[in-house]
This record gives sequence, structure tokens and C-alpha cells, in this order.
Amino acid sequence: MSKLSRREFVYMMAALGATPVFANSHTRMANPSKLEDYYKLDSFGNARIMHMTDSHAQLLPVYFREPSVNLGFHGNYGKPPHIVGEKFLDYYGIKGNKRLEYAYSMVNFEEHAKAMGRVGGFAQIKTVVDYLKNNFGADKTLLLDGGDTWQGSWTALQTRGKDMVGAMNLLGVDVAVGHWEFTYEAAEVLENVKLLDAEFIAQNVKVKDDALFNETEIAMQAYDGDTGHAFKPYTIKKMGNARVAIIGQAFPYTTIANPQRFIPDWTFSIDDDGMQELVNQVREEEKPDAVIVLSHNGYDTDKKMAEVCTGIDFIMGGHTHDGVPEAYPVKNAEGTTYVCNAGSNGKFLNVLDLDIQNGKIKDFKFTLLPIFSDLIPEDPSMKKYIEDIRAPFKKDLDRVIATTEQTLFRRGNFNGSWDQIICDALIDVKGADISLSPGFRWGTSIMPGQDITFDDLATQTAMTYPETYARDIKGSDIKIILEDVADNLFNADPFYQQGGDMVRTGGISYRINPTAEMGKRISDITLTKTGEKIDANKMYKVAGWSTVGSKSPGEPVWETVETYLQNVKHIANLKVDTPDMVGVKGNPGII
Repeated sequence: MSKLSRREFVYMMAALGATPVFANSHTRMANPSKLEDYYKLDSFGNARIMHMTDSHAQLLPVYFREPSVNLGFHGNYGKPPHIVGEKFLDYYGIKGNKRLEYAYSMVNFEEHAKAMGRVGGFAQIKTVVDYLKNNFGADKTLLLDGGDTWQGSWTALQTRGKDMVGAMNLLGVDVAVGHWEFTYEAAEVLENVKLLDAEFIAQNVKVKDDALFNETEIAMQAYDGDTGHAFKPYTIKKMGNARVAIIGQAFPYTTIANPQRFIPDWTFSIDDDGMQELVNQVREEEKPDAVIVLSHNGYDTDKKMAEVCTGIDFIMGGHTHDGVPEAYPVKNAEGTTYVCNAGSNGKFLNVLDLDIQNGKIKDFKFTLLPIFSDLIPEDPSMKKYIEDIRAPFKKDLDRVIATTEQTLFRRGNFNGSWDQIICDALIDVKGADISLSPGFRWGTSIMPGQDITFDDLATQTAMTYPETYARDIKGSDIKIILEDVADNLFNADPFYQQGGDMVRTGGISYRINPTAEMGKRISDITLTKTGEKIDANKMYKVAGWSTVGSKSPGEPVWETVETYLQNVKHIANLKVDTPDMVGVKGNPGII
């Protein structure tokens, strides 16, 4: 196998059409009459795998600002995806191409968003998927969904993910894996899996021994009671004359990052040993022409898995929301595994074309396709489905709460303007000194001059454990919280990075050295209102939400934030609390 160089990648992108889609202009085109003018890929190979991930229930087109901080250290310093802004554009040789600049970076985001509009949208994605499938041959094409699909919107929360199950069925997803899918109750997850036309797979989700022994209702629905697999671990798909194995890898830290109380009978893990055993078994017994892992590990974790596990051809990954426009090669003891990621919020579609000859992958071509909503006609059937799904909730969704003259966004290692609004709301409404908000990576962006609707607020808060709290916490414990999350984010071993970004804070500033030892990264925690340093022995009133252990007693966070925004009415001159960072000078993962 050979991989495309970055230069070849650019040529492939340019080949998508002559071409308003990748022209160095801001010309907007609505509903082009011929999709092939923009998204036609040159014919290559005999098996096509399309892959999307982390849509977070965004059925409609959205704005989404890529991060300006995505730090990498140790073995991942200066490597994808830990390159941002102009450095990212230089790395891939796409500076000056305004369409690609808008798709892959936050450079000139407001200017590009104003000119080119929103991205994604399931009606647009279906148009592209159907075109690429029919153009290549439906019998030789698969569509994979990498998870985080059933959560992230008001309609998903109200239907318990069923709106997205229906959308996946209409889209034609063949194989799926999960993470936030498991934040519904286990019975709801299993009900949705039954309604899903796609195969839901996961080699690393097991049923607890005591649940199997006690024959609980959930345990009795396990895929294999002997091996303990809660779901089918892999599937074999016939693609023309080729046979391709797809192995599922769910998010390994689900019951740490999210409440186990919803899914008490299941366990999650990296299980790299189990992965190797399964790959060996599949290679020996099934004799597939290719082995693909459909993963929700996160990019760096996938790269390490590619290093320690052999026999995997490609890892189609998700979780960290990274739009990386290449199949990244990782060497291991027996060859090379390529790691791919497809961004988030429906903004991208991976297309992996394989040339399979004599039972092996002879060559491949990989393209990360941006879904520019202004260039793609909506599929009528998906458009109607979305309208019907949203209709019962339209009054709430369209309710205007406030306005903004600043870009509101979330994604980034530390804080975002949307997160700051949540933190400020918690302090204001709860009467707290300090606020803490989880470093979630899901959430869309809002442009200056745009109304803030309840629909927008839900993209930041709609989840099954939204309850707020306000409690007294000792100063020393506040430091411990920050240290724990920092280790989760910056641990030198990707297998100990448990997902998400740094906890968002309100009311305090602090210094962080990501390269320091565990427990020594955080210092100089200071109250922003008074400039007073946090006293380790003093109690402070801290407000927050989304507790993973027991349920918090307060109202859902969307009520807290709506109350705050209705009082504020207009967002202007918002000050975003960001830490003082040490040891990041020259790091290409920060602007």
C-alpha cells in the first residue's frame, strides 16, 4: 500500500471540480444543477468505504469553528491533529485556498462563514452519499458511522436518540459504533439498536460477570453470553468481489467520562489485547481482504493502538472531532496501519477507495470531503424527515433568548466563548464564587449578529444528565479537580487520555504547564474578581453541572443559562477566561 502525500492530497481535492467548490473565491452557489461538477471523485479501486462521525445529532447545517488550541506533546508534538491555523494550512500546502481554509482551520472564520455559509446537514450529506455510492457502485460501497450520533440536540434528547436512528436508516448507514449513545439507559440503547438498520458493533463492551450470573434483563440480551460481548464484535461485508472485516471499538472510557448509573451491567476498556486476539482470529478464520477498525478511541489513542496492534489496515476513528485530511501512517511490528478521522457535526465525509487484488490491498486513495451546504442540493426525503422530526418542538427550538455581536464557539483545549457564557450563568444564577463546566467537544458555533435561540443553546447543553449544583468546595480540592482533568488531557500515554478538553472555569484564572508531572501542572489559582489567590484551606462556593456520579439536585443547565441570557439580552465584550500557559512557546498546536 502507498499513502497519498500531502501534495497529492491537494491535487485530489482540486480534482473534485474545476470549480467553485475549491476555487479561491467566495462565490456562493445555491443548489447546483449537477452534483458531479463539485463532488465527483476519479474512479479508483474496487471497494469504497465512506465514514462519518461525531455528528452530535445536528440534522441541519451548522456553523462550526475549528480550534485555535489543540496542543500535542511528547510523541504527538507537531503531528496531526495537533497543528492549527496558518501552520495547519502550511503543513498541508493549502494556504490561499479559501474553501479549504474555511473547512480545515479557524483562519478568517467570520469572513469565510459570512461568504460561504453553513456546513453539514443530513439532507446535504445524503445527497453526497447517494451520489458517491451510485457513481461507484452501491454493491461495492459501505457507509460507516463512528458514533456520537444520537446526542447533541433537543430533538435527540426528547426522542431519546430515535430521531437520529431514523436519520441513520434513511442515510443508509451500514455499520455503527458508539459513545454518547450509551448516555441513555441501557434498555433504551438496546431498543434503538433493534430499530437501527445498521449493524452496531463493539469488541470492547462486555457484560459484567455478576450481571450474567444473576441473569439480569440487560445481560440476557447480550450478543454472546459465553464471551461476554454485549454487542457483535465485528462483521464481514461483501463489497463486490472483496470481503472486508469491520471491527468495532466503542469509546473505552464511557463509564468514567459518563455516568455508569445508566448502563450498570456493561464495562468498557481499551482492550488492545482483545483487539489483537480478535484481529488474529478474523484474519485466520474469515480470510478477509482487508481489516478496518471502526473506532471511537480518539485520534492519539488510535495512533497508539495502530502501533501496538498488528494486522489492521485502517482505523476509521472519531471522538476527538479532528478533521485530518490524510490517512496518517503508523508503523508497527508487521507493517503500517493508517489512521483516519472525519471531524464532527456533519462537516466532513471520509471517502476511502481501496484497490483490492489477490486478497490484499494493493493501493488506496483517501479524501476528506468537506460538506459545504451552499453547494449541495438537499435530498427531498431527508429534508422532509427532518422537518417532520422538528415540527413538534418548533416553538421551543425557534424561541429567541438573546443576541450576540461576538462569535460563540466551544472547541479548543481550554475555554471557548460559549463555555464562558455557561460559566458566567452558573456564577450569576447560583450566586457562586467559582464555576466549573465540563470540557465537552460537542457544540456548534454562532456568528456575530445572529439571534441565540433555544435550539442553539441545546447544541451546548442537551444531554441526559444536565442537572446543576452549587456546593462548598475546599481550595485544595479545586486544585485537585484541575490537576485530574489536566492529566486526562495531557498524559504522555494516549491510553490514559480519557477524552474531552480541559474543564472550563469561571471566576478564576490559573497557570498550567502541560508538560509537567502529574499533580504539578496547575499553579497560581486566583479569583478573577479580587485578584486573591485561592487558599487551600478555605471553602469556596462552586457551581457546576453534569455530574458523573450521583445526580445533582439543581435545575437543568439549559434553564440556568436561559435565565442568564434573558437577563443579559445581548452578548458584547465577553471576556473569556483562559489560563496562563507555560511550556507551549513555538508549539504548532496553539496560535
